Amino acid sequence: MTWKDVAEPLLVRMPAVRKPERHIPFKRKVAWTGGVLVLYFFLTNVSLFGLDVARDQAVFGRFSSILASGQGSVLQLGIGPIVTASIVLQLLGGANLLGLDTQNDPRDQILYQGLQKLLVLVMICLTGLPMVFAGNFLPVDTQVAQSLGLGTVAVQWLIFAQMVAGGVLILFMDEVISKWGVGSGIGLFIVAGVSQRLIGGLLTHPALGGQRFGILPNWARMATGAVPVGSVFSADGLQTVLFTQGHLLQLVTTLLIFGVVVYAESVRVEIPLSNARVKGARGRFPVKLIYASVLPMIFVRAIQANIQFVGRILRAQLGTMPAWLGVYSNAGQPVGGLFYYLAPIQSPRDWMWFLGGVTQPVWKVLLRMGIDLTFMIVGGAVFAVFWVETADMGPESTAQQIHNSGMQIPGFRQNVGVIEKVLERYIPQVTVLGGALVGVLAVLANMLGTIGGVGGTSLLLTVSITYKLYEEIAEEQLMEMHPMMRQLFG
Repeated sequence: MTWKDVAEPLLVRMPAVRKPERHIPFKRKVAWTGGVLVLYFFLTNVSLFGLDVARDQAVFGRFSSILASGQGSVLQLGIGPIVTASIVLQLLGGANLLGLDTQNDPRDQILYQGLQKLLVLVMICLTGLPMVFAGNFLPVDTQVAQSLGLGTVAVQWLIFAQMVAGGVLILFMDEVISKWGVGSGIGLFIVAGVSQRLIGGLLTHPALGGQRFGILPNWARMATGAVPVGSVFSADGLQTVLFTQGHLLQLVTTLLIFGVVVYAESVRVEIPLSNARVKGARGRFPVKLIYASVLPMIFVRAIQANIQFVGRILRAQLGTMPAWLGVYSNAGQPVGGLFYYLAPIQSPRDWMWFLGGVTQPVWKVLLRMGIDLTFMIVGGAVFAVFWVETADMGPESTAQQIHNSGMQIPGFRQNVGVIEKVLERYIPQVTVLGGALVGVLAVLANMLGTIGGVGGTSLLLTVSITYKLYEEIAEEQLMEMHPMMRQLFG
C-alpha cells in the first residue's frame, strides 16, 4: 500500500471550486475577476478584531507587496502559505518523491490538488502561530480583552482564527479566478497591491491621509520654493533631486524596469509550425527570453522572507542572540551577524554611504550585496527550471501539446519525439538564462530604489504579470471571435 492509497480518502474530499462545465464568455470572466479583486481590497481593510493596531509590527516588511499581505488585516498572511506550499511540492516533485503523474493520470491530478490544499492549511498554521504567540508581532488590545471578559491567550486564539479564515479565503479566491476568471489570482493580488503603492508613491499627500509627500507633490513644492534645492550641480542639491525629495532616480529606475521587462518579454525564438491536415494553416511557437515568467521570483523572495521571519522570532524568544547569528537594531532590523548577510538589499540607503543610512564597514556591505546577488541569480535559475517542469512547460509536455493540436514542425517528421528534440535546443537554456536575468534585474532595482518603495521583485512581477494578462485577454477575445481557436489554445 502506497501513501496515495492511505491519503486518498482525505485528499479527494478537500473542498474545491467547481470547474465550469462549458465555455465562459469573456465578459463573465472579467466580472468574476473584478468581483474577487474588490473582495481582496475589502479584506485588506478589515482589521483583525482584538489586535492592538498601535503596537503591531510589520512582520514581512518590504516583502508584504510580494506576498500580497495586508498588515494587521484579515489577509495578514497573504499568499505566503500558498507560495511556501508550492515550494515544498515543487521540491518533492522535482526529486520525484511524490510518484504522481499529473500530466496523464486524472487520479494523480486530484491527489496533487488535494495535497496542495492540505499543505497550504499546514503552512497557514506554521506561519500564523508564531506571529501571534511567539514573536508578539500581533499584540492583543487589552481593552478588547477586558470588554469581552477574556484572557490574553483567548484573544490571541481569536486573532489566529481570523488569520486562518483569511488564509483559506485567499486560497479559494485564487482558485475562483483561475477557473472562472482571467489570469491567476496570485498574480492579480500582487499587481493590485503593488499598483496601489505605486500610485501612492506618486500622488500621496498628508492632506489626503498620507504620511509623507509623493513624488509629484514634492516636485510641486520644489518648484514653488517650499523645499529649498539650491544648485542642482552641488552635492546637496543633486542629492535632494535624486534621492531625498525629488526621488528622480526612483522614477527613472521604475520606468527603466518597465521598459526592460516589456522588451525582454518580446525577445523570443519562434519555432515555425504547420498543420499536417489543413494546408496553409501555419503558426509559430514562441520561446521567450523570460520563458518561465517572473513568478518563480516569488519563491526566491519567499525563502528570504521566511529566513528573516525566523530571525525575528529567535530574537523575540531568546532576547539576546549570539552576535554571530544576528545583531538587531531598536527598529528590529538586522545590522550584524548571519541574518544581516542573508537580508536582501532593499533600498539605496542600505549601501549608499552618503545618504547617511549605512553604518557598516565597506566589506560587510559588499559581502551582503554579493550574497544577495548570488542568491537571486542561482535561485532564479533553479526555480525557473522547477516552474517549467511542474507547469507542463518543459520540452516533453510542450511537444505533446503541439502534437495533440495537429501541428508539426515543417521539414520534420510528425512525431512527438522529433518535436521534443527541437524544443530541447532552446527551452532549457532560455529558462536558466531568463531566470538569472530576472534575478539580476530584481537586485539592481532594489539597489537603485523604486516608486513607493515597492521593491525590484514586486515591480518585475507587476510588469510581467500585467503583460501576460494583456496577452491572455487578447487570446480570450480571439477565441470569442473564432470559436475554432479554442481547440488550438487548449
